[in-house]
Amino acid sequence: MPKPYTFPTLFDEALQISITKLKVWDYLNPEQIISGTLTWSSNGNKTGSISIKVNTQSEQPYIELDYKYNDEPRNYKVQLVSVPSNLGKGVIWYFLCPQTNKRCRKLYSIGGYFLHREAFNGCMYTSQTYSKKWRKLARYFDSVKAAEQVYNPYFKTYYKGKPTRSYLRALWQTEKGANISPLELLNM
Repeated sequence: MPKPYTFPTLFDEALQISITKLKVWDYLNPEQIISGTLTWSSNGNKTGSISIKVNTQSEQPYIELDYKYNDEPRNYKVQLVSVPSNLGKGVIWYFLCPQTNKRCRKLYSIGGYFLHREAFNGCMYTSQTYSKKWRKLARYFDSVKAAEQVYNPYFKTYYKGKPTRSYLRALWQTEKGANISPLELLNM
């Protein structure tokens, strides 16, 4: 008997705030207070917007979120935490989830609040919903793509006599997909 459908909430479809994007947009420069608006869209249609204020000047840096959820105003702060970089240059920024108190690089809005992914029950990434056959098919095509990447004339395979990480990863992906025969894919 097949498993009944559960239709889980997908993290990939939820509104997200990412530390990486905030850094690219210069919101995380040291010793500043900056405000702005983040807007999300899908296929050219606006799906949401939020006003943010980032304060890296105070003793405890934070990002203040101000938005409406189902016509109910929401305004709260999420603490920011910085850790020295392992390269010795600058710092790495993290959100501190208001509910789980875990450091994270992304906050997801499911149910109206931006929180760490472990604060939500029953949510999944899209790739977790694929069937066994689709996962096998995806693994095969990933290996084909990795093999094509190795033959790109600008792909660097060795640096200072050692294989590069991207080359080793491409080899690993190719070997992983080589275990799947094309006949096996046809019989699915």
